This record gives sequence, C-alpha cells and structure tokens, in this order.
Amino acid sequence: MSENPAPTVIVLAAGRGTRMRSTTPKVLHEICGVPLIGWVLESAAGVDAHRIVVVDQPARPLDGHLPEGVVTVVQDVPEHGDGTGGAVAAALPHVEAGRPVVVLTGDAPLVTADVVRALLATHAAEGNAATILSAELDDPGQLGRVVRDADGAVVKVVETKAAGDATPEELRIREVNAGVYCFDGGRLRDALPRVGSDNAQNERYLPDVLGLLRADGDRIGAHVAATPEVVLGVNDRFELGVVREIAQRRIHERHLRAGVTIVNPASTVIERDVTIAPDATIEPGCVLRGRTTIAAGATVGPHTTAIDAELAEGVTAIHSHLLEARAEAGATIGPFAYLRPGTVLRARAKAGTFVEIKNSDIGPGSKVPHLSYIGDADVGAGSNLGAATITANYDGHRKHRTTVGDGVKTSVDTTLVAPVTVGDGAYTGAGSVITKDVPAGALGIARERQRNLEGYAEQAAARAREQR
Repeated sequence: MSENPAPTVIVLAAGRGTRMRSTTPKVLHEICGVPLIGWVLESAAGVDAHRIVVVDQPARPLDGHLPEGVVTVVQDVPEHGDGTGGAVAAALPHVEAGRPVVVLTGDAPLVTADVVRALLATHAAEGNAATILSAELDDPGQLGRVVRDADGAVVKVVETKAAGDATPEELRIREVNAGVYCFDGGRLRDALPRVGSDNAQNERYLPDVLGLLRADGDRIGAHVAATPEVVLGVNDRFELGVVREIAQRRIHERHLRAGVTIVNPASTVIERDVTIAPDATIEPGCVLRGRTTIAAGATVGPHTTAIDAELAEGVTAIHSHLLEARAEAGATIGPFAYLRPGTVLRARAKAGTFVEIKNSDIGPGSKVPHLSYIGDADVGAGSNLGAATITANYDGHRKHRTTVGDGVKTSVDTTLVAPVTVGDGAYTGAGSVITKDVPAGALGIARERQRNLEGYAEQAAARAREQR
C-alpha cells in the first residue's frame, strides 16, 4: 500500500431528523439545488476516496438517491447500537488496516474536499491514530471543547451542554470539535468494539474512541479549519436556511471571481450546478437552477428564472421563465415570455412580450413579438408571427405539428390549426383561422365577410326600453 493511501470515507446518514418536521429524510433536503448528502458525497469524491460508505436507516430511505459506486450499509441498532459509534460500527467491515478512514456526517454540507484534504494531511504528517477537525469560534456556545496538552496533542473533547460538564478553564477554550474525524483504519477496528453505551442516552458515541486510543498510548491530533463554518450542521429548517445562505454566498463568490457580473447577489439565486461564463451579466431578482448554462456576453434578468436552460453568447432574457429551453447566439427573450421544454430559439430569434413557446424550433432571425402561443411548431428563418398568433396543436387526443417556412408573415390574430403548413414567403390575413396549407408566396385568408347592419344601435336601444 502506498505511503499515503486513498481514504475510506464513511458518511453518517441514519439519523431520523425529526426536528425537520418533514416526511423527506433530512439529508435529502436541498440547498442550492443539491441534497445535503450530495454536497458531502462530492467532498468525499473530491479526495479520491478508495471507497465511500453511507450509513442508512433500516427502512433504507436513501435507496435510489445515491450515486453509482457508493456502498450502503444499514445501522441495525440491536446489532451495532444507537448513536454515532453504532453507525460507524455498521461500516466497520469496509474499514481496512493501514488505510485512513474519514467520518463525515450527511447533514454537514459545508465541509469541502479542501477541508478533508487538509485534515488528511495533518493526520499523516503527525502520525496520529486519530485526528479530529476543529474550529476556533469567538462564541463556542455549547459545542464540545478541544483540550490539548503542552505538545499540542488532543487530550480529550469536553462536552459543555450541561452545567458541570466542563471546568471554567475549559469553557474559556475557543477551539471546538466539528464532528469530523480521521482514523487509522486498524486502530479504529481495534478500539470501536470496546466503546460502550453506559451513558444517559444509552448510545455508543464515536468520540469515546479517542479516549480509548489515548489510553492505549496513541496520539490524537486536531486540524483547525480555516473557516469556522465547518461546525455548522443541519437539524431543523432554520439551520437549513443558515447553511443555504452560506453555500449561496460561496457560489456567488466563485462566479464573481471568475468574471461574472452579479449586479445584486443578495437578490439572486444561483444553484450549485449552474455554469456561467465570464462577462455574462446576471441582473437582480434572477433564479438560475439545475444545469443551466449561460455563455459570455449574455444578460439574464432582471427577474428571470432559468431551469436547465441554455443561453448562448449575447442572449438577453428579461422578466421571463425558461424551462429546459435553448437560445442561440443573439436571441432575445421577454419581457414576460415563457419558454417551455423543447423550445429552441435559433440565432437572433425573438420571443417577445407575453409569448409562450413549447416544443418548437424558431428559426434564425424569426420573431414572435408578442401575445402569442406557439406549440409543436417548426418556424423557418426570417419569419414574423404577428400578435396573437396561435398554433392549435391539440385535437383532444393527439398533438400535431405546424410548419412555417422562411420569410412568412402572419397577421394579427391568426390561428394555425395543426397539422398545417405555411409555405416560404406566404402571408395570412388578420383574424384568419388557417385549416389548410398555404402555398409559398400566397395570402391565406379564412374569415367571414364583414356585414354592417345600419341603425343597429337605435334598434338595440328601443328593445331595451321595451324590456323595462
């Protein structure tokens, strides 16, 4: 085995999370588009883990929610015991002597891969049997204090939740336990079975391993994280909000430092998997979710939501909602447009004010300026669909497609009853209901001839007087 072998990472996710008051398992609640446990698994993968083991509940609520290759074990309380010690005991068959073991919790998403790498480096450099992650806080509150000896080794972690747990001197310590551990695999396999449950909660506590290892003569160390945020886990919705705010701030900082303009980060939501190129501008009030991609020179917002959307160079999208839609270079969207799944705006195309487009391909330079619904349609290049152009694409049983050629101009209030084709360069008359194909270069008109009834207003008034 190499000098610094890849670690086994154990993720504790068997807690019931009752304080979340939710039918959703706690670790599946999302922050910035990713479940809590997804952030933790990303950190584990980021240190090139030899194996990732997730400890689940007996009901296995995480089935189907974990990436391929992750090993799942169940914390059987009668067999392994309750508490964090029992959870790690369930994963003990996957622990190897000579390989470091990192223990993370599935509800602490702010522990990044960089933090875990630094913990592993300290563990290896000091030759520790166990190394805890710690942080220094101005106000440690009721968090466990890390007590060190004169040589800097960890003597113990002192709990402070109840009066008398810690001495006044220990309460003045600012270094606290973050609940993340690194163990020598062989020493963990030896010590963990000796941890009992003789305590008020009748649980096996993982930190008790530290005392056993020190009693055996092993060295226990601590790595102080650069940021105190590593101590933050999620136990209820309030704490979920606190952690989400920090995660969002980190995402904003990453994009800002990469050259993206975010005009007002405080009013902007950007999920973790969104990709934004330098020189893109995100205006206030935007929500960017899923795997949305935004290219250089694009301007999004204000007040635009994009979910799994793709915006190419120079696209503008103002006050609009985009769901699984794609806009090519120079396309313009909005205000108040709704682009639904399957929509493609080709280069320089336009979806204007109060326009809804679904599963349609709008050709290069074509415009749907305002007040229109275009569904299941293919529109050629350079066409202009007048206000209130509607594709009647559903006959009550099936969807049908409409084909509009190049250079077509539909007049206002045109309904295209699919399946129908309007040929290149054709026109439609205002107020027409087009049920038959319109040949190239033709004018399609389908409306009743106008009749004017002379004296109608006077007749109507007379009838009204008679009815009084």
